[in-house]
Amino acid sequence: MVTGRPLVKLAPALGRPDSEIIFETLAVNGIAVEDHHLPKFVDALAVTFAERRDRLAKDGRAMPGAKDALKAVSRLDGVVQSVLTGTIKSNAVHKLKAFGLDKWINVEVGGYGEEVYPKATLLQVAQGRAKARYGAAFTAGNTVLIGDSTRDVQAAKIGGAAMIGVASGRSTAAELHEAGADIVLSDLSNPSEVVAAVARLTTPAGRTAH
Repeated sequence: MVTGRPLVKLAPALGRPDSEIIFETLAVNGIAVEDHHLPKFVDALAVTFAERRDRLAKDGRAMPGAKDALKAVSRLDGVVQSVLTGTIKSNAVHKLKAFGLDKWINVEVGGYGEEVYPKATLLQVAQGRAKARYGAAFTAGNTVLIGDSTRDVQAAKIGGAAMIGVASGRSTAAELHEAGADIVLSDLSNPSEVVAAVARLTTPAGRTAH
């Protein structure tokens, strides 16, 4: 759809943003990247993913406790919940809706994979969007990033957020601790535990969880 040539090789995801994967995919297929390639590829990715979105609920799954954790954290005074993800925005919304998680998420103040920023910078972009939307500053004192990889921990530390590591993904609890996570949870199965962790790391003046 983008280049007129069939895809032969696909760059590995490895938790990277879609924009980075797209650029590498073009390169490994011998395509000289031009300015129009990224927006056209993002559009094509959105169209083809949307055509298959019914497979999400059928073949995919939400992390155990994710819905209850989002619902519980939403009850904290002044909380704003969004997503910081390597997935492009339209596809992230499809994923959230497939599992009924979108109810507690403000997608407009998140950070997404079509934006060509490292994750730490994307965190700051999301904080800026939240400030513009809610009129309050979002800083390391009231922003919590919840993630399951050491890359997420690094993004939080560089970008300016407290960090809750969840050892249900590619990184172990020990690795998350070593990377500098402020709190490490084994999973999201105990909503009260997630709420307590967010509350401990934030101030009541304003909170945002990604």
